[in-house]
Amino acid sequence: VGLLSVGPGAPARRAELGVRAGRIAALGDLTTATALRTISARGLIVAPGFIDMHNHSDETLIDDPRCESMIRQGVTTMILGEGNSAGPIPAGIREWSTLGEYFDFVSRKGLSPNIASYVGQTQLWIHVKGSSLTPATPAELERMTQELAAAMRQGALGLSSSLLMPPSNLITTAQLIELAKVARQYGGIYSTHIRDEGQGVFRSITEAIEIARGARIPVDIIHLKIADQKLRGQMKEVIAMIDRARAEGLDIRTNVYPYTAGQNNLRAIIPPWAHDGGNRQMLARLAQPEARARMRREILAGLPNWYNHYTATGGGWQGMRLVSLKSGKYKAFTGKRMSDLIAAQSPRDPVEVLFDVLLAEDGSVPCVFFHHSEPDMTYALRQPYTSIGSDGAAIANDGPARANHPHPRWYGAFPRILGRYVREQKVLSLEQAIHKMTAMNAANATLPERGLLKPGYWADITLFDALTVADNATYDNPHQYPTGIPYVIVNGQLVLDSGRHTRATPGQVLRHQPSIK
Repeated sequence: VGLLSVGPGAPARRAELGVRAGRIAALGDLTTATALRTISARGLIVAPGFIDMHNHSDETLIDDPRCESMIRQGVTTMILGEGNSAGPIPAGIREWSTLGEYFDFVSRKGLSPNIASYVGQTQLWIHVKGSSLTPATPAELERMTQELAAAMRQGALGLSSSLLMPPSNLITTAQLIELAKVARQYGGIYSTHIRDEGQGVFRSITEAIEIARGARIPVDIIHLKIADQKLRGQMKEVIAMIDRARAEGLDIRTNVYPYTAGQNNLRAIIPPWAHDGGNRQMLARLAQPEARARMRREILAGLPNWYNHYTATGGGWQGMRLVSLKSGKYKAFTGKRMSDLIAAQSPRDPVEVLFDVLLAEDGSVPCVFFHHSEPDMTYALRQPYTSIGSDGAAIANDGPARANHPHPRWYGAFPRILGRYVREQKVLSLEQAIHKMTAMNAANATLPERGLLKPGYWADITLFDALTVADNATYDNPHQYPTGIPYVIVNGQLVLDSGRHTRATPGQVLRHQPSIK
């Protein structure tokens, strides 16, 4: 018995819920029913399992199928494949080569939550073209459309792009429309990390709208935000653009994560031209004095139509927290600010220190960037078409990822919504928040029989205490599980039981069923 959230925005009501054979079997007064296991939900909210619209667990779920940092947030389904997806990849690299084979591999291995995935535009581009910074020819674009169509037939939700970094940012709007048309033909959607979330945010939102119009496809804008300190306060203008497009009849949706920092990589600070040829060539340029001098000038001054992470954080190194460092020289700075590392190298030039760190770390240093504002984020969150995605990955605080210092959203995004933005700040009502975490995402991702507590639907269920639910992960100490979520059920099986992970792996791969249009 508990307060059940049974429909989009509907007020909770007291009822009993019965589960049989993985599905919700009954809802209402079940006092005469018998059960193998009864959970008293008195004082708890019984909600559909949370669906993470934007998740990066493509690899981590293989290392640890428990997916504990997500399960403990109440997440029962993770949507993967932003830009980079698990397939297609060349044969012989992994146990799979296509996205469908990845789905088969995960199904055999088992995992605790459900997953679904887009096919990534970056993945298609690299699979067809490699990492050279040259435009896609008509023949190459045709190969990408063929690979996309194959992935859609294998169960991809649609096409996802991450247009911030090369080589994927070389694709044109017209080419994206052509790819999106293929996804639409199979009943899929287009999910996009726009090209520029800073100075070019309005131009980038316009492009997303153009793709929706040109391909006649639903578009979900990934983690909508204004990620540049100079543009803070302009979210209302961004929302007005989306509202006008929706009034025109275009199906534009968005998702957000409830934090004011994002996570990318220090290599994103390196100007686009220096990435030509991939990581090996970038490292070679970082060792060349002339190339370093050019990069330094462009990092400090910026370039037209390039989202510059350095200037977006206010032109300082304090706004960057280092997630993972491996080399002996710098490993001690894991979890520290980039400004701390630079201070330890004083009086050396900070940009030169950046170059040396990337060289020592083989060109990759995951990094948290502090660049957008809470008023902008909460304004986006309030919009009726904005859902919730963590932009995190599933790990465990007793696993190998413990040595890293990830963004706290990996542990706390969904309980943070319920604790901070529902109970404390009242940005959303409880009903609105649950809808944005469940039924809205099920509809956006076209996941049938998920996202609602309804007889016949799959029994993905999260039970939480609305008075105590809270995220505990912080930027200083991210490896902390949330509190106030004692039970999580996936496909009718308890995965979190009285706060203990049962190690059950009932998760399913939710393959999109193509509907040719």
